[in-house]
Amino acid sequence: MSRSTGLVALPEADVAARVGSALEAVFDAVAATRADTTALLARVADQGRRPATVDLAGLRPGLHARLARQELVSGVGFVAAPGLLSDVPAWLEWWQTGADGDVRPLLLDLDPAQSAYSDYTHWDWFALPRDTARRAVAGPYVDYLCSDEYSLTLSAPVHIEGRFAGVAAADVYLRHFEAAVLPLLRGLPGPAHLVNARGRVAASADPAHLAGSLTKGPDFAAALEGARPVAWRGLRLVPCAGVPLVLVVGR
Repeated sequence: MSRSTGLVALPEADVAARVGSALEAVFDAVAATRADTTALLARVADQGRRPATVDLAGLRPGLHARLARQELVSGVGFVAAPGLLSDVPAWLEWWQTGADGDVRPLLLDLDPAQSAYSDYTHWDWFALPRDTARRAVAGPYVDYLCSDEYSLTLSAPVHIEGRFAGVAAADVYLRHFEAAVLPLLRGLPGPAHLVNARGRVAASADPAHLAGSLTKGPDFAAALEGARPVAWRGLRLVPCAGVPLVLVVGR
């Protein structure tokens, strides 16, 4: 039995698989956005011109549908690489669910002369997919850009003709993610938390590792690369079924 909840203890691999399944549904929304964006940019390239913000409006029906379908998704869209578009230096084609359940666009001033948000290229949700060509989980962090909520952002690179064009991404409010995974973590016989490739704690049932803090020591990126459980100084590191999170379980 669990030490504190009375739940039957779940095997670590089962918990990791369930966490992976919960996030895989969000990555499905990211993948669909990437596919739509890649197809749209290819059509524009076939016309012999650079894309503009008006072209990205063609993504909106799919983005709206994903917000309606995916329970964990609070925001979704495409973030253009600087210089991709012909009419603006930077752009987020981003839609999110408001407090009253309506779907609304994110409207930002991205003028580099005035806006602190004009350079988003250093944020993990943009930089990790750009630099690794892989999908990523960034956060949790306070999302001042979109919602002022503590959030996770799941993202994947978009390429056109072999060139990085930006990222497709989706936001998940941390409170929603914790509601989905904390019962699983608490069902384990030892203290447990989830970290991303850089050791940022995504959710935790361990008071020694709070959500948003950094866990130092293990090479979590290598654990993800190996795609199998490993031991490290009394900890079990269990990759989460294909998504870039590691389940860390102590004694």
